[in-house]
Amino acid sequence: MKDFTRESLCHDPIHGYIPFVSVVEPDETSERTLLDNPWVQRMRQIHQLQTAWWVYPSAEHTRFQHVVGAMHMASRMIDTLYPSLAETCGDLPSQAYIECLTRLAALLHDVGHGPFGHFFDAHFLQDHGLTHETLGAHIIRHELGSLLGNVRRCPNRSLNDNEKIDPEQIAWLIMRPSSGDTASRPRWLVMLRSLFCGLYTVDNMDFVMRDAYMSGYSQRVYDLDRLLRYSFFSSQGLTIHERGLGALVRFRRARSELFRAIYFHRTVRAIDKTLEGLFRDSKQYLFPGNPLEHLEAYQQLTEWSLLVDVSRWPRSENVKLRELGLRWQRLLSRQVDWVAVDERSLVYGETGTETSSIFSEAALVEQAIRSRLPEASQEMEMQVDLPRHIDRPDPQTAAAGQNFLYLPASGQTGPLTDDQLYKHLPVSQLICRIYLRKTAPPEQAAAVAKALDSLLGSSSRDDLTNM
Repeated sequence: MKDFTRESLCHDPIHGYIPFVSVVEPDETSERTLLDNPWVQRMRQIHQLQTAWWVYPSAEHTRFQHVVGAMHMASRMIDTLYPSLAETCGDLPSQAYIECLTRLAALLHDVGHGPFGHFFDAHFLQDHGLTHETLGAHIIRHELGSLLGNVRRCPNRSLNDNEKIDPEQIAWLIMRPSSGDTASRPRWLVMLRSLFCGLYTVDNMDFVMRDAYMSGYSQRVYDLDRLLRYSFFSSQGLTIHERGLGALVRFRRARSELFRAIYFHRTVRAIDKTLEGLFRDSKQYLFPGNPLEHLEAYQQLTEWSLLVDVSRWPRSENVKLRELGLRWQRLLSRQVDWVAVDERSLVYGETGTETSSIFSEAALVEQAIRSRLPEASQEMEMQVDLPRHIDRPDPQTAAAGQNFLYLPASGQTGPLTDDQLYKHLPVSQLICRIYLRKTAPPEQAAAVAKALDSLLGSSSRDDLTNM
């Protein structure tokens, strides 16, 4: 009989009850210990929707809620997938090991995030040659490794006596794939990576449902049960049965629509544009340098700490900080510097090449627009924003090739990319959006719209396909 005294439950609006191990032997690490660890708890102070919570009032959920949901999603996927993984890989560890490993990787996949999530990657971590994934892998190896190695059970199962969780495997699972990095890894671990970087993962299956629900966009945005039911591991990798293909396409479309409606919302991006300038001028005061050299300080750096710090700057004796503080005060009052005055949607299919278009770089678009403006308007302050969402990953990248399709009529498993329903999804979608200062006179917005019409043609106002 299951020992219910070892587990605790938390209730989640997306998944219902989520069990986790809270009582273990003295020499073990419980999941509760990891959940309560400062590296994991700091994610309570980092919003899941980096700046969209300033636009969607109910979207106040955090990275912590998301990673707990992703951990639960890992158990659901392993329950479904382990039998087929065992048939495919002869050297497979126990189901308990696989489940514990994936639960821990799901729980910790965002542990390296800083304030404002991916924005912090682009505008701070990148300066030091880091991403939240490389930083997270370091934290897993060097800060949490000893704890992770002593995890011996998850809510459903316990490891065999000869098994021990390897933190290096967790760190590898959460990293973005690169060419040639699978050579020394066991086959089963390479296959598990598709649960973290494929088309549908423990990460994105949770955040699509969670972000849609918490923002008010949708309470049931895709069919999770059907997607899981028709998934299995074949000899090629994570495979979906033809009967589940519609659920996968619906999931990808839902994810795409969230990018357009929430993550790339015009005001969200306007806040990002305002934040870009603030970060550029403030980051030397926000953190002392490379987080790898200041891990203790990085553990304390969250959105809460940052926003509290900058809220005090207007009263600083330092003139520079005082000026920056007044700018931050405007943002904290949700006063943004930029407003979207025109936008166009571009959809790229298999015959379209983004890299051959001027829309591959904001500077090229800006140059083309300025050349079409009246002489009196050519020096106006302007920002070109080109948010891009990938619907079908480029098959040439290391992150692609993780997902396959089984056709029962022929009994064959092949590339998902060959299916016509899947190919109906665009390769990528891009929004070309022009921002002007909020104080810009109306005639400047009209001039920009006319310049875009000249550049793209008036028919582009709705949609550009296969540019």
